[in-house]
Amino acid sequence: MTSLILPAVLSGLTMGAIYALVALGLTLIYGVLHIINFAHGSLLMLALYAAYFLSFHGGLDPYLAIPILLPVFFCLGYVLQRWVIAPMSSGSEQNVLLVTLALSMIIDNLALYFWTSNTRSVDIPYAYNTVEFLGAYLPLGRVIAFLAALAAAPLLWLFMTRTRTGSAIRAVAIEKRGAEIVGIDVNHTYAVCFGIGAACVALAACLLLPTFYVTPQVGYTFVLVAFTTVVLGGMGSLPGALIAGLLLGVIESLCGLFLGESLGQIGIFTAFILILLFKPSGLLGRRAA
Repeated sequence: MTSLILPAVLSGLTMGAIYALVALGLTLIYGVLHIINFAHGSLLMLALYAAYFLSFHGGLDPYLAIPILLPVFFCLGYVLQRWVIAPMSSGSEQNVLLVTLALSMIIDNLALYFWTSNTRSVDIPYAYNTVEFLGAYLPLGRVIAFLAALAAAPLLWLFMTRTRTGSAIRAVAIEKRGAEIVGIDVNHTYAVCFGIGAACVALAACLLLPTFYVTPQVGYTFVLVAFTTVVLGGMGSLPGALIAGLLLGVIESLCGLFLGESLGQIGIFTAFILILLFKPSGLLGRRAA
């Protein structure tokens, strides 16, 4: 049995890294704007299609598409927040939820109209390569994604704690009115957060595509787990999102091992319910005063 559990745990960690990467942008948006971005999964789907078309039509390796798609999706997220979400929501958090939900529905249905529901995947030479670690054989693409996620989370944390923009973001998250008084452009800061969130899903898409597929509905596969990751790690906590993502990946893999692959996500939502019962603030969240 041990020979089965260890590979399952390692496989879960590699998948959990993708969950964490998708959740990093979502938890950053919540930490500053205090709203849930329902369009997050749709942006992931768009990023997967963008990486797919660059690979299929342009012959560009998904990993080499990272320097292209990160700035493109940062700009997309910035524009959506600054000139679509903010004007339409009129400063109301409830309206922001509705606007992002509407955006998600529009993006998903446009993707379904233009690209149909056919499943697409890329065919690259190393797609079936494996890496042996502690007797387990792991897909090379998953290992690369795991290492990239472990690197991305500390880099984002350093950006938030060591740069002027990061300081402005943290100031807006703590006290919006005070940030305005000292001259911080709050609307610009909000848009930057959305841009960073979109860039995170673009990175996740490029890392995911070599070992995954893309359809107009693929965002739902990850966004529910991403929401769970954000709450489980602690709303607004970047380290919490990373730890929770890895933990949920392991739980899903072990449940898939013992209950069957189709039932793997039962463990994710069971863990989610238990954490909310015994520690509602999440693993690294702070209880509201």
